[in-house]
Amino acid sequence: MTSPATSPATRPATRPAPKWQELPSEVAETARPDRRTRRVRVIGVGPGDPDQVTLEAVAAMRSVDFFVVTDKAPRRGADSGSDDPLVIARERLLARHLDHPPRLVVVADPPRDRSAVGTADRPGYERAVGDWHDARAEAWAAALRANDGDAGFSAGFLVWGDPAFYDSTIRVLDRVAELLPVEVDVIPGISSLQLLAARHRIVLHEVGRPVHVTTGRALAEALAHGQENVVVMLNRDLSPLADPALADWRVWWGANLGTPSEALVAGRVGDVLGEIEAARRTVKDAAGWVMDVYLLRRT
Repeated sequence: MTSPATSPATRPATRPAPKWQELPSEVAETARPDRRTRRVRVIGVGPGDPDQVTLEAVAAMRSVDFFVVTDKAPRRGADSGSDDPLVIARERLLARHLDHPPRLVVVADPPRDRSAVGTADRPGYERAVGDWHDARAEAWAAALRANDGDAGFSAGFLVWGDPAFYDSTIRVLDRVAELLPVEVDVIPGISSLQLLAARHRIVLHEVGRPVHVTTGRALAEALAHGQENVVVMLNRDLSPLADPALADWRVWWGANLGTPSEALVAGRVGDVLGEIEAARRTVKDAAGWVMDVYLLRRT
């Protein structure tokens, strides 16, 4: 898979050109409700390596009529594609596994409150995420209404990793179901947790012991409750690891797993934190984005 950081101008000419459709912003306001059921397939596509997409996921991708893609970058024009590196990565993944140009219905991602004031505490954070999910549901419902086809048509949503781990797609589609009838099925994918363990050749837990999965935002809370073996996802930064109390813990870290910009670091937190921070910056510079995950264990 070509790095998502590759500019649109340098994409291989042999790649099937996707059929881009930009959803008009007024559709959500003018569409009338109806009771036709839309079939939606949520497809886990793994952390990024096209070879780690399951046969079931490939079959699902080939079964849908179009893909709804949320775009976080400004568009240059209806036919020019996206500058969002994650949209480009999805486009390349589809090119690898489909034998025809995919039809992409592009939906601009609604704004989300990420301010320190608005998300300082848990209620504020949950309110901001809830508002964002509501706005996404409206946009996705509009995309489904605007792209009705023959009876039995289906839409696909590609989800990085596995849809069950810290991804909002299923929750947002539950809200879409309050706006129009949808029938949703979910195809699992290889998660970054699995790939992290495989890359480092480790088991995520000690013999007979639990593993706790949480986010960077909630790591301090997990440690305060006595968790000693924690997988940490959705990291805004690595500041939680700077806690002196964690210096003697062991960390297994990975970023952009399954992509050309993949990076791995492991060791005593106090010894390797600087190396991890430098590797994280390098990955983001190379790919234009960074998704990292790590296992933190008291030793």
